[in-house]
Amino acid sequence: MNFSFVDMKTPRNVARRNGRFAGLMENGGEALKLTCSIFRCTVIALLSVFAVGCAQVPLQDSAASDAAKRFSEPTEGMAGLYIYRDSSFGGALKKDIWIDNECLGESAPNTFFYTLVSGDEPHTLSTESEFSPNNLSITPASGENYFIRQYIKMGVFVGGANLEEVEPEKGKLAVLKLNLAKSGSCSR
Repeated sequence: MNFSFVDMKTPRNVARRNGRFAGLMENGGEALKLTCSIFRCTVIALLSVFAVGCAQVPLQDSAASDAAKRFSEPTEGMAGLYIYRDSSFGGALKKDIWIDNECLGESAPNTFFYTLVSGDEPHTLSTESEFSPNNLSITPASGENYFIRQYIKMGVFVGGANLEEVEPEKGKLAVLKLNLAKSGSCSR
């Protein structure tokens, strides 16, 4: 029996014989080549996203971080704010956090900030987002600690950020796993 090159079981010949993928095989297989090219580009793009790594910000030493994780009662007339970012979604992004238009710092995945604010007065917490800041207004009671979670959300061009107040027990569990970031440095 004589086999020619055409009879070999190449994807093109199998598709011709079986009638499968016939549309992809027209014009010399250009549609199949385009499909493979799109697949390769998609795989490369996804691998690039994972290879970028996570954003990093300056951290406090472990003694300061451990002290903040004791969740001590704030001094008289003050309220404690723990603002944390516990998700690695949007890991390559650093996002500013502001309290009453004063820079608290830039957040990164697995970091938190601890600061004191005057109690029994309204405060506005803001975080950098894609087009404009997202705000959270709170009036913390004196002598209490509050836990605010910053999370990254999908955006049109780049991920945005938002803030939400969480229950103290949930916030404490999250903060215990995070590192205390240094305050005072924002991107704008």
